[in-house]
This record gives sequence, structure tokens and C-alpha cells, in this order.
Amino acid sequence: MNYKQLLNRLLTMTILLCALMNVRAQETNVPETNPPGENVVLQWNRVLQETIRTPGQQPPTIFAVRSFAMMHAAMFDAVNSIDRTYTPYLTDVPGTRHASIEAAAAQAARDVLVGLYPTRTAIYDAELADSLAGIEETSKQQGIRVGQSVAAHLLAARANDGWNVTPPPYVLPLTPGNWQPTPPNFPTAGFTQFPAVIPFAIGSSTRFAPNPPPALTSAEYAADFNEVKEIGSATSTTRTADQTKVAQLWANVNTPTTVFFVWNNVARTVAIARNSTTVENARLFALINIAYHDALQTTMTSKYVHGLWRPVTAIRRADEDGNPNTAQDANWSSLLIAPPYPTYAGNHAAAGTSQATILALVFGRDDIRFEHTWDGAGGATRSYPGFTAMANEEERSRVYGGIHFTFDQTAGQSAGRNVANYVFLNFMKPRCNN
Repeated sequence: MNYKQLLNRLLTMTILLCALMNVRAQETNVPETNPPGENVVLQWNRVLQETIRTPGQQPPTIFAVRSFAMMHAAMFDAVNSIDRTYTPYLTDVPGTRHASIEAAAAQAARDVLVGLYPTRTAIYDAELADSLAGIEETSKQQGIRVGQSVAAHLLAARANDGWNVTPPPYVLPLTPGNWQPTPPNFPTAGFTQFPAVIPFAIGSSTRFAPNPPPALTSAEYAADFNEVKEIGSATSTTRTADQTKVAQLWANVNTPTTVFFVWNNVARTVAIARNSTTVENARLFALINIAYHDALQTTMTSKYVHGLWRPVTAIRRADEDGNPNTAQDANWSSLLIAPPYPTYAGNHAAAGTSQATILALVFGRDDIRFEHTWDGAGGATRSYPGFTAMANEEERSRVYGGIHFTFDQTAGQSAGRNVANYVFLNFMKPRCNN
């Protein structure tokens, strides 16, 4: 039995024990009113995706995963304040057993999104009216009050979390190995404030920091250098058409399905197929988005700690690296344009692995088959035998694209797995006195 299976078995045993000890009379719960399919959690996840797709809404210096984590954390605490199956993430509003969980979740989502994207208030109010339609008046009003209280606490907690600051400059000397702005536009470093942001769960952005990258003179560096030089080149003859497609899809080339949407949509697909309840979805989406934020923060922090150059810089300046097993190509270009920050460790590798880990833990197994569709002319529908298979494809996509070394990705996957396990074991846990 591997570690992941052991964690899930322990959780399952805890849930069963809590169910046996649960002294709450079931008839005191207000029943869910949403039909199978898009319940209130999925509705507001879709609303947030529509917001982020709208030009000019998402601040260019803030990763959208912050909004997903904030909204879904608030929705979970609102639902859980009524249902009380789990420990709260941040806030527990007492005395609300007869309130509507749908009303609480919708109001919490609406209030958080208004706080983040105030110009869309009218749109959110219309969605809220849709969410509240048909709910009995007393339980609806009680639920609204729960949602308002939870959202206010969440917004206050994240108001000064470090995201809404001017990103500090990040400039390194031209020493071999140091990151430098990359072609074709040579942008300055971005999201440099992220390492100092308050994490949602892990306490410190260095809690699961990867070990340093291999030395430029090492055999590992040379092997991974030569791999990405060959398969990640813009003119590679060894990269297959499917590998090129994979690189482009995960970089959202010609598709509006950004990387922040993909795993939320996978969770949606599996949750609908399994007829997950509002309570189950509230917890699932809070877990995956909190883990995503903190996994991404872990690798972004590593990037700015180690400051390692991107493959395009490494290959064009290989005559300076001191390694006899690397060769310079001053005209080399990658298939994808490198993001404006250092290479080590891999963001996609960490994020994807964090999501696969949470999904497998929540659903009790990794090998759940599913399909995912990227929208748009450049999109596609791809099938996966399980969550890890998709995460591994996401990890490989960045090497196919020529913007990461394999050692970046190995370190990123380890960080993502560690963050996810920590979040799952320490937040929103089953409790036995509900």
C-alpha cells in the first residue's frame, strides 16, 4: 500500500467513525434543492471562469488562482457552517442548522467576487438571484446571513495578503546560470511579490522548498540540457505532432481554456459523473484551489531563490557553463515563449501534481477515466486513464515546449505532491462532533 492509498484509507475510516458517532437528527437539515449536474458550487466556479475570460477583469500582476481559492474557501466555510461535517477552513458561523446551504454558498461567492471584481456587481447579483430562486424564505434568509458573514471574514483575512502590491524589481548579474529576460520581447521578471504573499494553508512559501538545482557542470544538467535542446526546439524534428499539440494546449495557445481552468473543469467533470453533493463539491473545490495556490507559490518562491536561467538562455550561452557535454547554439529558439521568471522549479509540474493528488485523495482512487476539452479553434478533447496521467502530461508539456528542463519538473512535482498532502491532512478534515 503506497502513501496516498494509506492516507485515503485513514480518511475513509475517520469518516465512517464520524458517521456512527453523529448525533445530529438528519431531519433538521434543509435538503439540497439543486438537481444533479451543476449545483451552486459548480455554477459559481463557472461564473468566476467567465469573469477571468473577460478582458480587463483579472489584474495582470495577480495570478487568477487567488480568486479561485478565495471564493471556494468562502463557499466551503458557508456550507460547512450549516452542515458541520468538516472542520472549518477559516470561519465557523454558529447556530445555523436550518439555513439553506445553497443560499449560504451563493451569497458567499457573490460577496467575494464583488470584492475582487466590483465592476461586475450587476452580473453577480443576477447570478445570485438565480441561485436563490425557489428556496424557502426563512432558510434562504438564514443562509444569506451565513454567506455574508463568512465572505466578510475571508475578504478581511486576505485584504493585505501581499498580492496587491507593486511587484519589486528582480535583476541578476550576467553570471552564467543566472536568469535573464528571454526572447522575443525580453520582459522583466513578473509576479515577484508572490514569494512574500501569505499562503492559504502551508504557513510559509518555503515549507516545501525544493533542493537546489543541479550544478551547471553536472551530468544531470547536461542530460536535461541536451534533451530540451532537441525536443523543445522551435524546429525540432524529434518532437511528434501530438507532443507539439500537448505543449500548445497546456500553454493555452489559441484556446481560452487557461491553465487555471483546466483542473477546475476536471473536478467538475468527475463531480457531475459521481453526483457529488453541494457539501462534497464545496470541500473538493476549496481543497484543489488552495492546494493549487500554495503549490504554485512554492515553486515561484524557488524560482526567485535560485534564479536559474531558462533553456533558451542556457543553450545560447552554453559556451559559458563550464560543462564539456553541452554545446552552444546562439540561434536556438524554443517552441513556446518562456514566461518572465526563472526556470527552477516548474510551476505546471507543481500545480498539476497538486491537483492530481487532491483529486485522488478525495475520490479514493487515481485511476478514474475522464475526458477534458480545451475550447476554441486550437482546442481539443483528450482522454486520460487517471489524474496522475494528466498531471504527467502537463509536466512533460513544458519540456516539449522548450521552456523547462526535466530537473525543473521533477522538483516541481515533488513540491506539488507535498503541498497537496499537507493541505488534505490539515484542512477541512472530518469531525466527529457535528
